[in-house]
Amino acid sequence: MHRQSCFLTACLVTIGVAVASHRTAFAAKPVMHLTAFAVDMSNMANRTRAGTVDIIINRWASDQERDTLRAALREGGTDSLLKALQKIKEPAGYIRTPSSIGYPLRFARQIPTPEGGKRIIVATDRYVSFLEATSQPRSIDYPFMLVDIRLGPDGKGTGKLMPLAKVTESEDHVVEIENYASEPVRLNEVRELK
Repeated sequence: MHRQSCFLTACLVTIGVAVASHRTAFAAKPVMHLTAFAVDMSNMANRTRAGTVDIIINRWASDQERDTLRAALREGGTDSLLKALQKIKEPAGYIRTPSSIGYPLRFARQIPTPEGGKRIIVATDRYVSFLEATSQPRSIDYPFMLVDIRLGPDGKGTGKLMPLAKVTESEDHVVEIENYASEPVRLNEVRELK
């Protein structure tokens, strides 16, 4: 009985620490807050779905994180990249709809464009349900969620979101992204909130 009580206490403490660290990641003052109108016209939806999406970036990935991920992809392919991405401890931010708590993002990078705007690249490992993990459908080979946004100098732009993506590298070191759906989710009316 005492052993069960100690185990239960240890579980509750572990869950409390995980929830506290999860809240800390979501409570940080963002370096960028984007809002967009998402339109899903893929073959995965029975009908067109649309709604607002918020992307909150709490920190930008360092050059070292980028280089680590690039090396993992080059040396070990998709599986190695996934493991390296999952090892990033501090979330870069999160993505959410108005009715959700949010899903943590592991990597976010900002690249200036020649026109004075920005390209925002976001990547994370996606949630895999128990059913998907045990039945191993084709979608299991698409372990990433990727977001690519182009903003003009005025902080407005467009983008795309790939909820199921595969990242590979060709022999001449060109990174290739394959989307599971017929087309990515369109991000229209993207705005940077100040």
